[in-house]
Amino acid sequence: MPKAYWIANVTVTDPENYAGYQALAPAAFAAHSARFLARGEAETLEGRDWQRRVVIEFDSIHAARACYDSAEYRAARASRAEACEADIAIIEGLD
Repeated sequence: MPKAYWIANVTVTDPENYAGYQALAPAAFAAHSARFLARGEAETLEGRDWQRRVVIEFDSIHAARACYDSAEYRAARASRAEACEADIAIIEGLD
């Protein structure tokens, strides 16, 4: 089964409230064996210029989706609801 990648584009609009997300999200990622491959500022060549980009590897697309749907990550998402703008996609890797 191919790996899967969670790709997030984020612009933080309220750093103080975003800290709640940063405190909660690591537990969800750890519970689903997520591995951060890239995180930080990026050079935008086309499209919207986001403040930060994140690439997270999971063992499968099912594991990535389970993390996103988990109670731990739902709590983390709720804590950042008014603190940032985000686009998140899950993509299946190649065999």
